[in-house]
Amino acid sequence: MTLAEAAARADELAKGGNERELADLRREWADELDFAARSSDYRERVAAYRAIGQFRFRQKTDLLRRGLEDESPACRGSALLSLELLSRDAPREINAVRPLLHSLANADDNPAVRRLAVIALRNGSPQRDTVVLLQGIAEEESLERDLRETAAKVAAGLEKKARAR
Repeated sequence: MTLAEAAARADELAKGGNERELADLRREWADELDFAARSSDYRERVAAYRAIGQFRFRQKTDLLRRGLEDESPACRGSALLSLELLSRDAPREINAVRPLLHSLANADDNPAVRRLAVIALRNGSPQRDTVVLLQGIAEEESLERDLRETAAKVAAGLEKKARAR
């Protein structure tokens, strides 16, 4: 079984609520995941960063931060997908890397990475600086329409969340 296959199995277990089997699978694959995240091959790093989310491996969020700073846009995107997945229940993971997410959303060279960073910010606390940044992205005419629309939706959602507090 490859790391990607184990991660897909872990995702099934997590969705099915099989915590014991998921914990066993995490233990079995933890070292392999660490090794892959430090590989010189970006494809192995992509699989590792994605697997962190699929395994619901909150203990490996330090590796996700490394992924957010990776030279490869595919690695940054994979880390963002996992970060978004891990932060659906609580904003802790997003809040811990908020400045880095702001930087990715505002200035990454890759439009897909920028959009994924905006989507991840949706799960964070509704802080004013994030809303202002997203509104600025939404109003920037030179950016792709899809990115602007996503930023506007996330900003509106965060404002709604802030008012509900």
